[in-house]
Amino acid sequence: MSRTDGGAGEHDGGGGPAPAAAPIPWEDRPPGSGAVAWRSSRNPIIPRGLLPRSNSIFNSAVVPFRDGFAGVFRVDDTTRTMNVHAGRSRDGIAWDIDPVPIRFLPADDRVREIQATFTHAYDPRVTWLEDRWYVTWCNGYHGPTIGIAWTQDFESFHQLDNAFLPFNRNGVLFPRRVGGRYLMLNRPSDSGHTAFGDIFTSESMDLVHWGRHRHVMGPVPWTWESTKVGPGPTPIETDEGWLLIYHGVLTSCNGFVYSMGAALLDLDEPWRVIGRGGDYLLSPQVAYEQVGDVPNVVFPCAALVDRAADRVSIYYGAADTVTCLAHAHLSDLVAFARGR
Repeated sequence: MSRTDGGAGEHDGGGGPAPAAAPIPWEDRPPGSGAVAWRSSRNPIIPRGLLPRSNSIFNSAVVPFRDGFAGVFRVDDTTRTMNVHAGRSRDGIAWDIDPVPIRFLPADDRVREIQATFTHAYDPRVTWLEDRWYVTWCNGYHGPTIGIAWTQDFESFHQLDNAFLPFNRNGVLFPRRVGGRYLMLNRPSDSGHTAFGDIFTSESMDLVHWGRHRHVMGPVPWTWESTKVGPGPTPIETDEGWLLIYHGVLTSCNGFVYSMGAALLDLDEPWRVIGRGGDYLLSPQVAYEQVGDVPNVVFPCAALVDRAADRVSIYYGAADTVTCLAHAHLSDLVAFARGR
């Protein structure tokens, strides 16, 4: 595939150059609050029953697109099949989501082999990389692995081969090459509800063949992230490093509790952690995060960045049921990840 550099936009979907779009959705920090990240008063912005057959819509990826926004959404239907759907919005709040799942076009004949065994697709991320949007998601192929596809219009999606062997989850591309290579964060797992998990980077020259796997970071005992961690939105490039917003999980007497955290990775060697916030940014504390198909889940998947205004808006899944929005200032997130 030929690739060209894209033009820099006023804001982007994670740190790389991206087409300009509408102002990102935003609400100021509530008066009297000292929180680094705060919830939108309009949450949940996408209800579980938006589509005729949707059981839940959550853990979804939103990016600036043309004069508004586009996204790829996890939709579990009323048979409880997990799949991904495309959607559009003018303001990033009110969404028109296609009721029919994305029909991926095979990039080559070998891809048809993995498409023939489809069982599920879930937890997508979307990254602007060079001249197109890349979608990564958890793809069912004899267990969970990472699927990759690209689109330039959010209408036609071209599927590449799976990146990894099963079992793997949370594949998140960097928005540019590092050292001449494409990089992807990922979390090796098992076939079930993994009770462990560390973040790794993997490298590729062609987005098909992946290797040079490097450990990034793991859980921290006796904290909010003591069971497992996994990458969230596309890493955001800053002067101080790659800002990684991620999820961490602890195991309580009632099961897993998913919260949101932030870390900084070295710009040239992103497998090196140079800062990591000790506290969580957001944990399940309100009803729509605590009650749902899977209780006590805050799961970030996308971040819109307005650098000029020092703003970040983070889309996250709540209780594996609905899609929500949180806000923060980019400078505050970097300072938080630095431990300042």
